[in-house]
Amino acid sequence: MTDMRRTILWVVFSMSLVLLWDAWNKHSGRPSMFSPTPVAQQSAPASATPEGGASAAALPAPAAVTTPGSIATQAAVPAAATPAASERLEITTDVVKAVIDTQGGTLSYVELLKFSDQNDRSRNVVLLDQSAQRVYLAQTGLINKDDAGERFPNHFTVMTAEPGPRVLADGQDRLEVKLSSPVVGGLQYVKTYTFTRGEYTVGVRHEVVNSADAPRDPQLYLQLVRDGNPPPGESSFYFTFTGPALYTDAKKFHKIDFKDIERGRAETAAPADNGWIAMVQHYFASAWLLNVPGHDRLQREFRTAKVSNNLYSIAMVVPLPTVAPGETHTVETTFFVGPQEEKKLEALAPGLELVKDYGWFTILSKPLFWLLDKLHALLGNWGWSIVALVFLLKAAFYWLNAKAYASMAKMKAVAPRITELRERYKDKPQQMQQEMMRIYREEKVNPMGGCFPILIQIPVFIALYWVLLSSVEMRNAPWILWITDLSAKDPYYILPLLMTASTLLQTWLNPTPPDPIQAKMMWIMPLMFSVMFFLFPAGLVLYWLTNNILSIAQQWYINKKLGVLDLKFSKKS
Repeated sequence: MTDMRRTILWVVFSMSLVLLWDAWNKHSGRPSMFSPTPVAQQSAPASATPEGGASAAALPAPAAVTTPGSIATQAAVPAAATPAASERLEITTDVVKAVIDTQGGTLSYVELLKFSDQNDRSRNVVLLDQSAQRVYLAQTGLINKDDAGERFPNHFTVMTAEPGPRVLADGQDRLEVKLSSPVVGGLQYVKTYTFTRGEYTVGVRHEVVNSADAPRDPQLYLQLVRDGNPPPGESSFYFTFTGPALYTDAKKFHKIDFKDIERGRAETAAPADNGWIAMVQHYFASAWLLNVPGHDRLQREFRTAKVSNNLYSIAMVVPLPTVAPGETHTVETTFFVGPQEEKKLEALAPGLELVKDYGWFTILSKPLFWLLDKLHALLGNWGWSIVALVFLLKAAFYWLNAKAYASMAKMKAVAPRITELRERYKDKPQQMQQEMMRIYREEKVNPMGGCFPILIQIPVFIALYWVLLSSVEMRNAPWILWITDLSAKDPYYILPLLMTASTLLQTWLNPTPPDPIQAKMMWIMPLMFSVMFFLFPAGLVLYWLTNNILSIAQQWYINKKLGVLDLKFSKKS
């Protein structure tokens, strides 16, 4: 039994060192041991747009795409007959600042005015962007159902914007921006953005006008294009997902790794009359949604592609009914770009709240967040809500913990006899094991009795860890005094130091292993793990510290009740 526990201890310790070293490598900009080095992003050719933004025409590369009917393939040649300079339309509401590029009517910049950058509080979070540092775009357009057919207006086609306000004025709730393409392949494409006060959703109406003398069979594509780099300043210790995702009723929520797109092994979903596509990162997401309330369900298919070096796309392609000459076909869509606020995402589309990634522990994390949210509604402070939630969890597991601590207390009580036994039979390991089991039977001690109750609780506390790590509600949320942002690390490292002290005290209360090496490891491991807490967000450290303090109080009470502490102090005196 002792050998097995020692082996487990060494495995856990070794893996912890490996993970710490790997995380430090990534944090320092060195390559990870578990994934290939990210491909460096090549600078895109500059366009005639202000601020030297990368040209949208440089994004797709036909040679890089082999899928028949690929958006990048069909849209590779600019659809407009004559080149024209595009214009950048700056849109400002109470919550976002956006830029629409008239080349394709692409949404090329979104700044979230209510969320400051954690590395530079003087700046806001920029999600969509088209610059030398970041490419992240929302594109739409038309492609021909017949691959060899005429080209239609797409995200290369320069559109014309109708005059109108670009700033949401006081007392105004909606702001519309309408863009129209020239007639290409017999079709005109009209796109209308509708921004709404207080909302991170943008209504996008797509009108397809057939100006030809024959029917046309277009397909509408809704596409997100992003480079494969992590968000700026993202800590490697968070282990959060960045990349495309999709959802259908059949496939459910499905993340797609950039590496799988790179290798041509990306798994999407079967065509369906439901579902959406998204780009996900820590705290924020963007998504194209169809079937907004009040509209028919539309068939769609899902595609991914490597557009160019370190640039990837996910798209939803919607076959439209045949458009007769002189007819107009309209499709209503919604584009979401903003924070992963769970309750609001649930109301937008089925499964959209899953972009807030809890990993394997979603089934436990969702009710835990629900409870945390209820506590916040009651207390009005996310820090105290975390403390209250840990109190409730400790109360729920009180009797389970009591059994574990009672077992550990008994182990501590018999520890001197076990140590003496090991000295006496150090050259007779088999007899030593038999004598140890005899003592355990006589004292009614289960060596693993302190482990099983704690193991049962581990999934719950890991689920809570992911709740605190993933919840955008913690960003810029204060607790008390010096803790002004629960999603950022403690600026003075007071919580991590208290966490380290509480862990060492808890180790002292635990039974001392009879093996001297194992006993030393029991003291070294808390110090090693404490290194991570100096880099963790304050909210996570607060959660662990509260849990430790309550565990220590319960363990101290049980040890005192069983006389283990009296025995320990009498030995020292």
